[in-house]
Amino acid sequence: MFERIVFATDGSTAAERIVLYVEHLAKVEKAEVIVCHAYELPTHYNAVERYEKLAEEYSLVAQAVVDDAVEQLRQGGASAQGLIRLGVAADVILAIADEVDASLIVMGARGTPSLAEMLLGSVSHQVVRRSRRPVLFVP
Repeated sequence: MFERIVFATDGSTAAERIVLYVEHLAKVEKAEVIVCHAYELPTHYNAVERYEKLAEEYSLVAQAVVDDAVEQLRQGGASAQGLIRLGVAADVILAIADEVDASLIVMGARGTPSLAEMLLGSVSHQVVRRSRRPVLFVP
């Protein structure tokens, strides 16, 4: 039923627990998992001389978040790959789901909110409201 699962992670301890659900689901469904993580750069520092270094560090941390989840899934016997993207989390998750033709999006019901999320609503709320694909929330 599910061939390709997009697992959106924010790197939180809650998201680390969700990996177990995703691993089980992927093995039962014989599905490929695409672990994704979106990150945003603090633009108020963009005039600072070392901004490029800061942007590079953000990218490295984002990649580490994805690599950890991918490794855990693979060790559990699931097929997994990772993608990181710069951008607003809900937009990135939905774009990746479209790009890989996901059968399902899996994400936590609560994450660590950014300022934009606090003002506009949670990432999970935005994803489920805008998605044309099934979304599974794991508490």
